[in-house]
Amino acid sequence: MPRGAHARKRRSIKAAGAAAVVTGLIGAAIAANSAGAATTAGAETTSGAIPTTLTASARAELLRDANATKADTAKTLDLGAKEKLVVKDVVKDADGTTHTRYERTYDGLPVLGGDLIVHQAKGGDVKSVTKATKATVKVATTTAEVAPSAAEKSAVKLAKADDTRKAAADQAPRKVIWAGTGKPTLAYETVIGGLQKDGTPNKLHVVTDAASGRKLYEYQAVETGAGQSEYSGKVDLGTSKEGSGFTLTDAGRGGQKTTNLENGESGDGKPFTDDDDTWGTGKPDDPQTAAVDAHYGAAMTWDYYKNVHGRNGIAGDGKGAPSRVHYGDSYVNAFWDDDCFCMTYGDGQGNKKPLTALDVAGHEMSHGVTSKTAGLEYSGESGGLNEATSDIFGTSVEFYAKNATDVGDYLIGEKIDLNGDGKPLRYMDKPSKDGASADAWSADVGNKDVHNSSGVANHFFYLLSEGSGAKEINGVKYDSPTSDGSTVKGIGRDKAEKIWYKALTTYMTSSTDYHAAREATLKAAADLYGADSAEHKGVDAAWSGVNIK
Repeated sequence: MPRGAHARKRRSIKAAGAAAVVTGLIGAAIAANSAGAATTAGAETTSGAIPTTLTASARAELLRDANATKADTAKTLDLGAKEKLVVKDVVKDADGTTHTRYERTYDGLPVLGGDLIVHQAKGGDVKSVTKATKATVKVATTTAEVAPSAAEKSAVKLAKADDTRKAAADQAPRKVIWAGTGKPTLAYETVIGGLQKDGTPNKLHVVTDAASGRKLYEYQAVETGAGQSEYSGKVDLGTSKEGSGFTLTDAGRGGQKTTNLENGESGDGKPFTDDDDTWGTGKPDDPQTAAVDAHYGAAMTWDYYKNVHGRNGIAGDGKGAPSRVHYGDSYVNAFWDDDCFCMTYGDGQGNKKPLTALDVAGHEMSHGVTSKTAGLEYSGESGGLNEATSDIFGTSVEFYAKNATDVGDYLIGEKIDLNGDGKPLRYMDKPSKDGASADAWSADVGNKDVHNSSGVANHFFYLLSEGSGAKEINGVKYDSPTSDGSTVKGIGRDKAEKIWYKALTTYMTSSTDYHAAREATLKAAADLYGADSAEHKGVDAAWSGVNIK
């Protein structure tokens, strides 16, 4: 490593619209401190339930302890002799309560949908357990009747039917126990690679019955979204001295990097370098401009999670999540990929509108937080909750940054104009205004695309934060209805964010649906503010407002 590689440097970076926004902008370090303080002050909680900020070493120690006692924990939970626990994550509250998240195996096979969370008091006593499935995990045999090659062929056929290009299995099908719906079943999980029809990498997980070959479930592991670019103005970035120049490596935020794919579709990308540590012109024809927006968005997302929720990095391990820009040719999207645990941005139509906006970074990187915590499956109602979680926290990052050029709002993709009509992609106050999203829950909402079924939770979050009816916030007019005609009084966005985060990290599992999300957020509100609090009542009222009671 070159001498001085870890030297940290902060400089003003010029991005789009700089002439209009040179004054009044808050730098990364200042914004982090002021916004974090304001958020904490505005959200008084029952102190014992607040998640503590864990250093990487403290988190590692808790994980080691959980691994050392997982066999005893399995016995305490009365799991069967063939069941074993696999430690995934841990959250510790200020009062010493720990919430340890486990995956499960049966006779050595992964149990999909078998995850659970053990809530333990400071002294070690189990207070309660949250399970993704209430069914007993047991199958008559672990010998498959269908050959792996047949499962692979079926999965490839399904992917091709969905217009996947270059569809092929990334690896041989693996035998699993499928416990996501109904009775646990011996199954195969096959992951199909290639490219989706819009050029997004494909990682379609197909679960098929190992006895009949019938499809049981499928979900897409590459999670996509969209937003504006080149609207952050003049910002500060964390960079590092490398040799005679600088790179976009933020040593103060876990070493997270932004690299250049140069219109490729694979690899880690080439490091951006600059001699004078002044980056970008604010114009899309300068490759550095997209990198400025992506790097700034990653920094604000890191700061938001750390200063508001006490989370040390996207994975909670103190390590930065990389960002890659200039993916593909005229690729009109951005996506999060768990395999590289990284964020990737396309350059938009004609390679002239990079999708590197602040809310995009917050949205997509929040998929990584969901992956490391609840692991909400990207299909059905859990998929809608997954997308809504990213909308909720992408919006929260936008408010947190207090960027004068891109002020906080409850609109998703409001400046991108992908539809050519100047309208946002999604509206949190009344999701149906986009023509496809759901304002309220119905029995078939899980059949919608996850970006549209997310409307139920997005609407809930808006109602919980701001309440129903007409109002104007930061110059944007909203008018939020309720499904039952009730009037909902908001509790404030700061408190709503904390409730959603605690529910996600402490009470939601891979298969959480909307009714289970209601229970999770009610438990979170009770933990943070008390069971008789106005906040707890507000959660109940907001869910009623979207037809979940």
